[in-house]
Amino acid sequence: MALLHRATLRPTKLELLTTWLPDRQWWQGPAGVDVVSRGAYRFDDPAGEVGIETILVAAGDSPVHQVPLTYRAEPLRDADEWLVGTTDHSALGRRWVYDGCADPVYAAALTHAILAGAGQAEQYFEVDGRREVRPPTMAIDVSGDGGAVPAIGAVRQVVDDVDTVIVTDAVELVVVRRPAAGAVGAQGAILSGAWDGQPTTVPLAYARRR
Repeated sequence: MALLHRATLRPTKLELLTTWLPDRQWWQGPAGVDVVSRGAYRFDDPAGEVGIETILVAAGDSPVHQVPLTYRAEPLRDADEWLVGTTDHSALGRRWVYDGCADPVYAAALTHAILAGAGQAEQYFEVDGRREVRPPTMAIDVSGDGGAVPAIGAVRQVVDDVDTVIVTDAVELVVVRRPAAGAVGAQGAILSGAWDGQPTTVPLAYARRR
């Protein structure tokens, strides 16, 4: 379950991405053009410390790109090169926003979502002491076998190319950066999704036990 706050962010997540994305080698879009969201999904951090959100974005006529983000109350150690930026959250204060592919909390959450078949987290707003469901903006399917999920420790390597490969001790993950095109040759259990403008599911990520 993801409990959200009705809050303002300065700068917003999309403003941060508009600045950050043009320097990514997998980005196929214009610079200086505001990115817009096509959909998003969230995972849970069991410790309740790190926000985990994946946003599908595009700019102008660019393809849709997938950007996992993690939101932290303190900087992530040795991850400066993966910092998207900082933002001031009206309820939570300063937040450090990272490319989730380098964050071990994201790697563990993605592994659990795929291999345990958990999918995306349900989202709620708390209003006047009661919880209101926030409808999802995209549909997620998983092909995991529901078996035991290996523990994920440190992220050992991140290979950022057309897709991004995340290597841990127990699992290798592939995040499809331009999901409409799929991920040719990837193997393992699959997380797929569909969003407004993409009515059929396409692969978003893969997980393979090492």
